[in-house]
Amino acid sequence: MSGERTDGAERSADEGIEYGVDDRPPLGESTVLGIQHYLTMVGANIAVPLILAEAMGMPGDITAHFVGTFFVVSGIATLAQTTFGNRYPIVQGAPFSMLAPALAIVAVVTAGGVSGQPDWQAALLQLQGAIIVAATVQVLMGYLGLVGKLQRFLSPVVIAPTIALIGLALFDAPQITTPDQSWWLLGLTLVLIVLFSQYLDIKHKAFRLYPVILAMALAWIVAAMLSVRGTFGPVSIGPIELGPITIDGVLSGDHPGYVPLGEVTDASLLLPIYPFQWGTPEITTAFVIGMFAGVLASIVESIGDYYAVANLTGSAAPSEKRINHGIGMEGLMNVFSGIMGTGGSTSYSENIGAIGLTGVASRYVVQIGAVVMLIFGVIGYFGQLIATIPDPIVGGLFIAMFAQIVAVGVSNLRHVDLDSSRNVFIIGFALFVGLAIPEYMANFENTLAFRDAIGIEASIAPLVGAELIAGTVLVGWIEAAAIAIVDTVFIIGSTGMAVGGLAALFLDNTIPGTREERGLAQWDRLTEDESEFESFWERWASEDDAGRGR
Repeated sequence: MSGERTDGAERSADEGIEYGVDDRPPLGESTVLGIQHYLTMVGANIAVPLILAEAMGMPGDITAHFVGTFFVVSGIATLAQTTFGNRYPIVQGAPFSMLAPALAIVAVVTAGGVSGQPDWQAALLQLQGAIIVAATVQVLMGYLGLVGKLQRFLSPVVIAPTIALIGLALFDAPQITTPDQSWWLLGLTLVLIVLFSQYLDIKHKAFRLYPVILAMALAWIVAAMLSVRGTFGPVSIGPIELGPITIDGVLSGDHPGYVPLGEVTDASLLLPIYPFQWGTPEITTAFVIGMFAGVLASIVESIGDYYAVANLTGSAAPSEKRINHGIGMEGLMNVFSGIMGTGGSTSYSENIGAIGLTGVASRYVVQIGAVVMLIFGVIGYFGQLIATIPDPIVGGLFIAMFAQIVAVGVSNLRHVDLDSSRNVFIIGFALFVGLAIPEYMANFENTLAFRDAIGIEASIAPLVGAELIAGTVLVGWIEAAAIAIVDTVFIIGSTGMAVGGLAALFLDNTIPGTREERGLAQWDRLTEDESEFESFWERWASEDDAGRGR
């Protein structure tokens, strides 16, 4: 495994990329760089299972196992996507876009709404069943080429606000805006990342390659030292013996920057993780429909991620074939996540920001990081150590990472005519509604609260009371359809990049505009040819043919 680069990688380096997509840095360096890629998404990949566990009332020991399973699924999904899917260096992890329907399912089941079982395990089994079925449709949409056909309707006018909203969506993340924020710790992390990546990057290669892991490690060490408390001694100085020395940590247990080091030693050494570990998944039609809305939001976000990583790495825009394989593989990994018992899997924007900061876009590096995540998921000590990273450190990381993604989105506007009033209107409108609609949806805790606000039951009642509809089966179907529509509106409306992307997609393809004005003429020249992307099976077949020809 050599650190030498291909000609294509050298061209990428001119664009600010240290290691191109096909480069293979030395194993030791790749391991550290891979861990750095995964550290960027640790906060989110821990937050999703913790939110679900709390909603389900899951016991503490099961919660640790639950979090470990998410890491294992993340590692396997990343390996599958980078090897068999779109082959972009994008980490796969727990999706926030599917969290809203998941919480709605949990709320119904834990309230005794299904089989009278208000139990965390019953809720998790229903969640698994909904993900497996909904993701199966995603697999078909990808591999049958339905998603890729959207590409012909995507111009820079659509892609720019969609990518920008991926970054802007987390401006109010609790790791940043919580009322009891530790601003000095968040600020320390952010200042170190900026210092290493922007000011000291020309001083030493380590600052250029490892700004995130260096900044997080230093900030964590400071927080850990300030969290240490206990009695040490006795201490002897020459012939004089002193009594025990008591150290009372500066950071208390309820401080957002507190590092619970004791929890690391309390963790289990090995966590047995296997398929159907919680039981056999159960399928409820209404839950599947609601979950599919989350899958649709995830698809929109992922397409934006594909364009973002292509832009950052200096690659051509993804072809229809690459998009289809990416979404199809995400569907397969969603099915796999349901089998393993987690809350889904999707492309993660966090490590795309890391590519922009570090210039490390190597697929090999991300794959090495995925293997490390598998180990972290199975060995309890490692996973628990990662879990001790305080939220303020993650918040500082988020600011640096997602600011980078916003800028990547805006940079796509260089292809369009910004003197065009139609373009300015579409971009501004998409950005505004992409922030405003999710903010409105945040007034409702979950889809159940949104249903109550809409008043579905009150709308259906007159039909039943007036006996305008014959048969309770038909009434049930109408009610289920109404609930599905309302849930879909809530879930997509809660996802900023989905709202803004769909708004821009509709307006850009209905308001008259020339191909040059919309940036499509330039975009076509920058989009990779269908033949440039080879699936795993095509690469395997060509290598096999070459082997037989020797």
